[in-house]
Amino acid sequence: MVQPSTSWFNASRLKTRHLLLLLHLYEQRSVLRAAEAANMTQPAASKLLSEMEGILGVPLFERHARGVEPTWYGQVLIRRARSALSEIGRAHDEIAAMRNGRMGQASIGTVVNPGTTLVPQAIAAVKRDFPDILIRVEMDYSRPLVAKLLDGQLDIVIGRILGPEGTGDLEFEPLADEPHSVIVRAGHPLTQRGRVTHADLIEYGWIMPPAASVLRARLDSMFLEHGLAPPQNIIETASLPVIIHLLRHSDLLTALPAESVAPYLQTAQMQVLPIELGVRMEFFGIIRRRDQQLSPGAERVLEALRATARQLYPAL
Repeated sequence: MVQPSTSWFNASRLKTRHLLLLLHLYEQRSVLRAAEAANMTQPAASKLLSEMEGILGVPLFERHARGVEPTWYGQVLIRRARSALSEIGRAHDEIAAMRNGRMGQASIGTVVNPGTTLVPQAIAAVKRDFPDILIRVEMDYSRPLVAKLLDGQLDIVIGRILGPEGTGDLEFEPLADEPHSVIVRAGHPLTQRGRVTHADLIEYGWIMPPAASVLRARLDSMFLEHGLAPPQNIIETASLPVIIHLLRHSDLLTALPAESVAPYLQTAQMQVLPIELGVRMEFFGIIRRRDQQLSPGAERVLEALRATARQLYPAL
C-alpha cells in the first residue's frame, strides 16, 4: 500500500472549522473576539489554533498582550484558506444553480474599456445559446480584480497584471493596449480652441481614478513632465456611469479610452479634445488562475471572450 506523503496527510487533517477560525483570527486579531465570531468558547478556539500549528509544525500567529498577529506561515495559510472556503461556497452555489436548471454560472471581473465592449458582446453571445447560465460581472481596476481572482471570488478577469504579486499563479492572454484621450461634453469651452495644451487642461476640474490606481499615477506624472502641478480640483471615482453623468452636465475633464464612451461620441454628446495626452496603459488581457479548472459555464464564457476578442482586436 502506498503511503500518503507527509504534507498531503497533514493538510488533509485540516478541517473547515480550522480554516474558518483562521480567518476570524486574521480579521479580529484577538482569540476572544475570533471565538465569539466563530460562535465558540475561547478555550475551544485556542485548542483549534494549537491543533493547526501542531498539524503544520509551524507557528501561525504570534501572541502579544494586545492580541495576535499572523506570522509569515500564517499569512500563507490565510491566503489559501480564503481561496479554499470561497471555492467551497461557489461549489454550493453552482450545485444549487444546476439543481434549479440554470446550468451553472460564471463570475467575471473587467476594467472599464473591455467592460463596455468585449465583455457585453461576449456575454450576449453566451446568453443567446445558453440562456440559463448565470453570469455575474464586476467592473473595477486591475489590482482589486486580480486579488479577487486569486482569492477565488472571480473565475476570469479582463485586465492587467501590474505587479509581481501572484504572477506565478496566473495565466495571461494579451488582447489589446489602451490609449487614453481627454473626454469632455459637447460644446465644452476647450472644444472651441484650435489647439489645446496641457496647461489648458489645468484650468478645469478633473474626474480622476482613485489615488492608488496606476492610471492616476501616470496622469499625475504626465502633468509633472510638462512642468505643471497635477489638478487640485478633482472628483475621484471608478464608476463609469458616474463619470458619464458628470461629464454630460459639467465642464469637467477626464481621461478615458475613446472606445469606452463610443456611443456618446457617435451621437455627439461628448467630444475628444485635440491633444495627444501621452498616457497609455499596458496591454489588457484574459487573466485566469493557473491551477483552476473552470466550471462548464465559465468555460463557455471564456470561449465567447476569445471569439469576440478575435473580432474586436483583429491584430491578435
